[in-house]
Amino acid sequence: MDTAERLDLVTRHTEEVVTEDELRALFEDGDPSAYIGYAPTGEMHIGHFTTMRKLADFLRAGVEVTVLIADLHAHLDDNKSPFDLLDVRSAYYETAIEGMIEAAGADPEDVEFVRGTDFQLGEEYTLEMYRMAAETTIARSQRAASEVVRESDSPNLGGLIYPLMQTLDVKALDADIAYGGVDQRGIYMLSREVLPDHGGESPVCLFAPLLSGLSGGKMSASDEASKVNLTDDPETVEEKIGQAFCPAGEVEGNGVLEYLEHLVFPVLDVRDESFVVERPEEYGGDLTYETYEEVEADFVSGELHPADLKPSAGAAISEVIDPVREHLADEGDLLAEAYPEKYGAE
Repeated sequence: MDTAERLDLVTRHTEEVVTEDELRALFEDGDPSAYIGYAPTGEMHIGHFTTMRKLADFLRAGVEVTVLIADLHAHLDDNKSPFDLLDVRSAYYETAIEGMIEAAGADPEDVEFVRGTDFQLGEEYTLEMYRMAAETTIARSQRAASEVVRESDSPNLGGLIYPLMQTLDVKALDADIAYGGVDQRGIYMLSREVLPDHGGESPVCLFAPLLSGLSGGKMSASDEASKVNLTDDPETVEEKIGQAFCPAGEVEGNGVLEYLEHLVFPVLDVRDESFVVERPEEYGGDLTYETYEEVEADFVSGELHPADLKPSAGAAISEVIDPVREHLADEGDLLAEAYPEKYGAE
């Protein structure tokens, strides 16, 4: 695979690359390394899967991949995960991510998993964090983390330390590429700015798009109707898609189309399968699509109506997450321990 092919594979389905020239140079020099970090807070959902699916692209392009289970970050961010649940939630995140990587057509054994507590408590890391804290204003730290950390008029100190630690993670994990959702942009721009003064190098940054919520607007972890959970059964998935915001001919903010573009079609491509919309003969019969662009064109033109799209999209999304659902079904005890309010014994 030449540099152009690797570049295309790694940058597809991304929101932004900072910068593409730097990424090209990394490929020309050899096999770069990339990392993504996840703080084990709430239950993982399809938005995580869309972001995680790209790790299969990285692996195919010869990129060494590390997944950081950022356990300390989960507690620092306004105690979203209580300290006594960090270990079990970290274990749940690792097994869920393994399931997503496998469902995307890659081998989770090719990914290195690391926990924050494996290295973030070390003397060198801690000393560098103190140095960085001495050089970074509260306003700069808040600005960097504004899209990630829960904000308030009187923020906890942990939320201010959060972006500094994430910056140091890039150096500690020796990552050439920092990958995450576009909500991470502020933190990684801070990393590019300050790491050279702390013995590191400015990382190339790849940002994944954030999916719209199924009920319109942003996806919300607290709104069950706005997202598909990885444990949702097929009936629930199809019901959520059937009730989703999907106005005829409208692409902007259409979560159903975004799921198809950024998750379903990339997985179907790996499986060498097509997307089929079933509809009665009286309305033109079934439609078969090889690319997302074909779906969008028909949807915008009116050839494909939401009433026909939604059932097929729901079935396809359910099929894509099915291996992850089965993977997690074998971990019922782990889910109950990680989220006792939802899955624990009554």
